[in-house]
Amino acid sequence: MGDHDLDTDTMRTLRFHHYGEPADVLALETVPVPIPGPGAIRVVVRACGLAPADWALCRGLLPGQLPRGVGCDVSGTVDAVGDDVTDIAVGDLVFGTTDWANQPSAGASGRAIMDRWFAVPEGLDPTQAAALPMALSTAYWHLARLGLDRDKTILVHGAGTTVGFAAVQIALIRGMRVLATSGGTYATQLEDLGATVTAYGDGLVDRVQGISGGRVDMVLDTAPVSGALPELIQIADGDPKRVLTISDFAAAAQLGARDTFHEDPAAWTETERFGFFPEFAQLAAKGKFAIPIAGTFPLEDWRRALEVSLGGHAHGKLVLLPTDG
Repeated sequence: MGDHDLDTDTMRTLRFHHYGEPADVLALETVPVPIPGPGAIRVVVRACGLAPADWALCRGLLPGQLPRGVGCDVSGTVDAVGDDVTDIAVGDLVFGTTDWANQPSAGASGRAIMDRWFAVPEGLDPTQAAALPMALSTAYWHLARLGLDRDKTILVHGAGTTVGFAAVQIALIRGMRVLATSGGTYATQLEDLGATVTAYGDGLVDRVQGISGGRVDMVLDTAPVSGALPELIQIADGDPKRVLTISDFAAAAQLGARDTFHEDPAAWTETERFGFFPEFAQLAAKGKFAIPIAGTFPLEDWRRALEVSLGGHAHGKLVLLPTDG
């Protein structure tokens, strides 16, 4: 179903007016089309990537002014630019992040305000482009915290997640030796990329020691909370400071491992967070970098996408398609 509101001043958007479980608080509404302020642009949304972070926002993570929308990652065609925007023009195809924190709607909409954007290179499908931003930025930032050092050996635990899959590719592109834990869905793909893959579960330490052939310099934990952090620390020669988790914050606090929210906030520079986007978009356009897409859904089928996501077995990025493009 296309966005039937493109010739009017209204659009459809998926948003919430109070905090709670996403299935209870989210609603598809018809609202006025937003106007881009200085330094921002508006796009006709071609594709919108969903993530567990969207459901966390519904539950009250990073609270702010309500109502608020979901869908941080988008690709779309520019249809309006704010003051002081000089690097993009109406009609350009871009991807990036929505200004979800300051707008009453976000990417799961007919149109969206973007605060960071990059050109979609020729050869990159808009749906693939919309799957990139959060997984790419999260993976790269955490790898940079550990150190993207050529010839070092890293274990990516949870390489079948979107962030883990991105991290494996980034580390390989930067010349690292990559070990990975993964379920069966993406094990073969990860091996084809150049990672040495083993399974999750009992006996993890012995299996990793068997495939590592020596020292594991660092561990990035991108898996859902599973109780594996003590084993990951053991794999890192018992040094918890060589392990960084994006999920198991409680265990990290108990065991002395590093976690997302206790890394130096001063390191979150614009260049470090987003300066590599054009490089990886070009790689994606050439088929040399990708985030697996588990499914695409029309905007009105958002509940089905939510059910798949909350079921914990999406096995890739879920993408809403608000328009026919």
